[in-house]
Amino acid sequence: MGTIFLKELNQFFSSLVGYIAIGIFLVMSALFTFIFPATSVLDAGFASLDSFFSNAPLFFLFLVPAITMRMFAEEYNTGTIELLITKPVSLKAIIGGKYLAALSIVCLSVLPTTVYYFSVYKLASPVGNVDTGGIIGSYFGLLLLGASFVALGTLSSAVTNNQIIAFLLGVLLCFGLYMGLDFLAQLPFFVGRLDYFIEHLGINAHYVSMSRGVIDTRDLLYFFSLIFISLAFTQLLTSKQK
Repeated sequence: MGTIFLKELNQFFSSLVGYIAIGIFLVMSALFTFIFPATSVLDAGFASLDSFFSNAPLFFLFLVPAITMRMFAEEYNTGTIELLITKPVSLKAIIGGKYLAALSIVCLSVLPTTVYYFSVYKLASPVGNVDTGGIIGSYFGLLLLGASFVALGTLSSAVTNNQIIAFLLGVLLCFGLYMGLDFLAQLPFFVGRLDYFIEHLGINAHYVSMSRGVIDTRDLLYFFSLIFISLAFTQLLTSKQK
């Protein structure tokens, strides 16, 4: 697994796509957090990073599929998947190595945003008057959301040998589970009947719950189950290549 992990990291950072994807995420998150008046912390009147944690998942909808789209699609297209699965390494190790590499890149893209916390901490009046627990919970929820998106993106990449299709499918899956089910729950047919159940099938309800700073085992179970199921389907698809 370690070899696959390092190989994926090396391939990602050997191309401009990786740097561009991370750069766009950091620029957009900074603009929406500090520059644009409608969402700027500086214009909000109170020390909070709610605008960042509200917009970051939307940026992840495009960042994560851009990271994962080539993971298996490129292997299929170039024919190297046959060589890879015949090597003395298990299919679980291949998928695990690729998944952890993509997840590491997502974590690296989030790491610089911790500067936002220290900025808000200093800008608060009095200094330090921020909800540190809530921000830590929000970061934890954001990383779990990113981990779920990576699993969905990995699954999308295992479906096709076309990277563009893998990207679009990844965006669709992430959007559907993050926001699509919320829209579905708001339909008149479901309101008052199944709206609560449908909303909690989606990612957003659990992400918002963790953003309050409360780590609920039900939210953890949801995220880990989603990751496990996505990777299990990925293994099922790639096993057909044998």
